Amino acid sequence: MLGTIVNCLTIIAGSLVGILFRNGIPEKYNQTIMHAIGLSVILVGMKSALGCNDLLIIIISLAIGSLVGEWIGIENYLERLGNFLETKFSKTSSGFSNGFVTASLIYCVGSMAIVGSLESGLTGNHATLFAKSTLDGIVSIILSSSLGIGVLFSVVPVLLYQGSITLMAGFLKPFLIPAVVSQMSSVGGLLILAIGLNMIREKKLRVGNMLPAIFIPLIYYFIKSGLGMGI
Repeated sequence: MLGTIVNCLTIIAGSLVGILFRNGIPEKYNQTIMHAIGLSVILVGMKSALGCNDLLIIIISLAIGSLVGEWIGIENYLERLGNFLETKFSKTSSGFSNGFVTASLIYCVGSMAIVGSLESGLTGNHATLFAKSTLDGIVSIILSSSLGIGVLFSVVPVLLYQGSITLMAGFLKPFLIPAVVSQMSSVGGLLILAIGLNMIREKKLRVGNMLPAIFIPLIYYFIKSGLGMGI
């Protein structure tokens, strides 16, 4: 859990720095900065998405994962959590929930979050999460300066999400072959790309409801292995 704890601390520190600068940045600059970040996030997502050639698995994963996510209503739960935290900790920031959901998704759906948490749980190697911590700390400065204090509270889903993967890593180890990890990272890359689009478009994609898609390749391999069909 050390890697995840460090990750959360850097997000908190970066968010606090960004919040300090927020009032000193005119709104038109905030908007332009957000668009620039959005384009950068799209680039990161594209690079991750293009790392796997198993297009059929990726397409099926996105379709099934989105259906499951819509049924669960993940995005609604994230927004409700953001609104709840806003009523408790922020009486003045109307954009709290937007900052909370956007930051939570950015920090959670990337390949570094998945691979780093697995490495942390399987081998005790926190190097990937430490690298992610540095990146997230920088991003949190920029996001919180534009979206406000909601970004800081994204540490809650980050801790739960990455911590759960780390704790479950031992059980998942037999199924985490390179092909499966590549497929999961590619799906995660597409979701990162979608987050980038949300940052530059008024009409939003419900990326939160697509989160289960990341784990469909793992579930698919688990089922095939259980049936003795190989891969």
